[in-house]
Amino acid sequence: MQRVSTSHGVNRRDGRSTAGFRFSPETGKTALLQGRELLHQRYCRNKNGAALLRDHCELVDAILRQVWREMAMPNSIALLAVGGYGRGQLFPYSDIDLLVLLPGGKSGADAVDDPVKTRLEHWVGSLWDIGLEVGHSVRTLAECAEEAEKDITVQTSLLEARQLAGHRQLFCEFSHAMRAALEPRAFFIAKQLEQQQRHGRYHDATYNLEPNLKESPGGLRDLQNILWVSRAAGLGKSWSGLAKGGFITRQEARLAQRHQTILQDLRIGLHYLAGRREDRLLFDYQTSLAEEFNISGKPPRLAGEMLMQRYYRAAKAVTQINTILLLTLRAEIFPGKMAAPVAINERFQKRGELLEASDENIFRRNPSAILESTLLLQQHPELKARSAGTLRAMWRATPQINAKFRHNPRNHALFMKILRQPRGLTRELRLMNRYGILGRYIPAFGRIVGQMQHDLFHVYTVDEHILMVVRNLRRFMAPEYAHEYPLCSRLMGDFERPEVLYLAGLFHDIAKGRKGDHSRLGKADATHFCRQHAMLPADRELVAWLVENHLVMSITAQKKDISDADVIREFSSRIGNERRLIALYLLTVADIRGTSPKVWNAWKGKLLEDLFWTTRGYLCGAPIHADDMLENHRNKALELLQRAGIPPDAHEQLWSSLDPAYLLLHEPQEIAWHTRHLSHRVKSPTPVVKARIAPAGTGIQVLVYAPDQKDLFARICGFFDGMDYNIVEAKIHTTGDGYALDSFLVLNPFNVVEHHRDAINLVEHELTQQLEQQVPLKPPLQGRVSRHLKHFPITPEVDIEPDEKGTYHVLSIVAGDQPGLLSRIAQVLVRFGVNVHSARISTLGERAEDTFLVTGEILKQTRTLLHLETELLNALQTTG
Repeated sequence: MQRVSTSHGVNRRDGRSTAGFRFSPETGKTALLQGRELLHQRYCRNKNGAALLRDHCELVDAILRQVWREMAMPNSIALLAVGGYGRGQLFPYSDIDLLVLLPGGKSGADAVDDPVKTRLEHWVGSLWDIGLEVGHSVRTLAECAEEAEKDITVQTSLLEARQLAGHRQLFCEFSHAMRAALEPRAFFIAKQLEQQQRHGRYHDATYNLEPNLKESPGGLRDLQNILWVSRAAGLGKSWSGLAKGGFITRQEARLAQRHQTILQDLRIGLHYLAGRREDRLLFDYQTSLAEEFNISGKPPRLAGEMLMQRYYRAAKAVTQINTILLLTLRAEIFPGKMAAPVAINERFQKRGELLEASDENIFRRNPSAILESTLLLQQHPELKARSAGTLRAMWRATPQINAKFRHNPRNHALFMKILRQPRGLTRELRLMNRYGILGRYIPAFGRIVGQMQHDLFHVYTVDEHILMVVRNLRRFMAPEYAHEYPLCSRLMGDFERPEVLYLAGLFHDIAKGRKGDHSRLGKADATHFCRQHAMLPADRELVAWLVENHLVMSITAQKKDISDADVIREFSSRIGNERRLIALYLLTVADIRGTSPKVWNAWKGKLLEDLFWTTRGYLCGAPIHADDMLENHRNKALELLQRAGIPPDAHEQLWSSLDPAYLLLHEPQEIAWHTRHLSHRVKSPTPVVKARIAPAGTGIQVLVYAPDQKDLFARICGFFDGMDYNIVEAKIHTTGDGYALDSFLVLNPFNVVEHHRDAINLVEHELTQQLEQQVPLKPPLQGRVSRHLKHFPITPEVDIEPDEKGTYHVLSIVAGDQPGLLSRIAQVLVRFGVNVHSARISTLGERAEDTFLVTGEILKQTRTLLHLETELLNALQTTG
């Protein structure tokens, strides 16, 4: 685009000009729309984001100047572009920030007379009529100085102001006043604090599922922050300016510019797709944006996932640049007397609380020093970080981590020492990942950096999840966190060579995104790494086994009946020994907790702990006999009843109607609770509904006792759907007297204990009424599904297989979680005469994986069984 001439209107590549006519709102609107459309078309052809931002500014500049002239604005005032617009970067739908600058020291309201006020109001109205979304302020010189002093955001916006029209000398006075008021040290501190607060709003996470391209850590604002600070200190206004000043190399300047271009292009494309100012990279746009940039999926990875990996890698690089340059600029802006260095060895020294390379070229001459610096920071708790120069030198030397580096036995020994240190592992692994060290040292890890998988329950990228798992394992070692998971802390404290667990955590998901079983592929990677690093054969075998089997314990606990002796025998035979069991339990807890804050709950924790103790007993020689378990549950329940003051024979009538399966399936305290409420109501003609806060502290435990009816389970599911409660476990039992004795564990949407207490009376009263009335079943709820599930749907799966004993069938269902899902399943089962005996409802984020133990004549007939499966699949389809 040609430069815009303020005296000849908006010049256009098609040869036409806006000069020669007055700018009414209609002609101005036409010029704006046509100009923006031409810019859009050109951008679609050449994808030159920098040119678009510049040319969009010039288009708007010309229109604003034309309107300013046509309205004969007073010569005594000036029109300034500020903010991003002042910087010369105007995104397609960004606001246009303007300042009308007035002379004098009065307030803006008093500095102009009424006719000028009227003209300014008319001017603003005309701009909106044209279609320019302006954010404007009217201030005098004195007010600008006052506001800038009070608000760092205002000061930053005015820092990049440029004149569009009006009084030139007034703008010069403004520029001089702003420069004079600018104190670089105070500005640096304020911008650093502002950045910390902004990052805090995004939980300091670079790898959000739906990041804000402008504000998130690693976003455009982090790059702008560097240039604002350097500009305020007079050290440079651009990346090339910083390179000229020696603060970065020319190669680093090009790197910063390249990542800035990637983020700008994504933001431009996002604005055009949304048709409005939208800076959040929402699920709604990720796939379409990938298509805009000709990014296609490579199964099993989606195009949107590959786009997000590009973003995450750019954001990580921006975080690196931001950290290093702000440290460098701080040292320049705050020069002071440096502490005397204290030698640590011939390569490194201490300077105050910082680790410093004696010679910054050491990393290039001896790349092993990269890992050595990590080890030294772990071994010297008085050291807080590397110095800016050392950090930059290390960053520049990361290309030295190559095949030769990876095969060097000294580096193998250093890396294993890092894993074995009692402190600092999580911090240093995160830093090694941020600066590309970890991905270069373990190439398989490098392939999953920034890789997002839309499986609806992982809320982190694969690399972030892996480091979160290692962090959770380390947390089990810290005494200050022993109260969180006492069993894990106790087991971890006694576990020999915990680096085995850290390596299992590093490799457990390292093959995600590849074709094939990621557990088996990860096992091969882990085996090669452990052999290369000369680990003991037993430890090498354990790491590989853990990676291959890291999902087994969670699947067994959440989908199988762990009160069944055969299930425990089968699981124990797979585990083999106690060390494996302890390692797998610790890894499983750390893995689930590192998936998403929403996935873990006390119910899952109790399932895993129960499975651990039962299996440990079996592995240590305790026999598992149904008769022994039955007698144990019976005796413990009787003991609890006696403590509660229940007469010795009060249980007999109820228990005589229960078969052994009930006593095996329920915990003794649960049996005692049921008995207390039902011993005197065994033949009750009306439903009995009792609720309490679950002993594990999460959710409500609900007892339902009523004459059996075929649609009872469906009615109960419908009731809890209506309350927006999630059933996570159901145990269905029919007594010898024809009564249903069902127990449920339900969670409220917020999982808040206070909400559970408020809901107990409501559950008991309302559910009893609904069961008494036996009104026809209502259609299941049809609620809106989440945007995530809408854009990344799960293909429903239904599997019905007889169990090994031939007594029941196991119905397994996988689907996207949505309102009314369980009710829809239950009502289909009612229509086909299928009885539910137990249910395990497992929700992983927005992915439902439910398992039911069922019976029914239809399950023995191939044709009708196929019909049932079809109806269930239809019920599982995502709606809304």
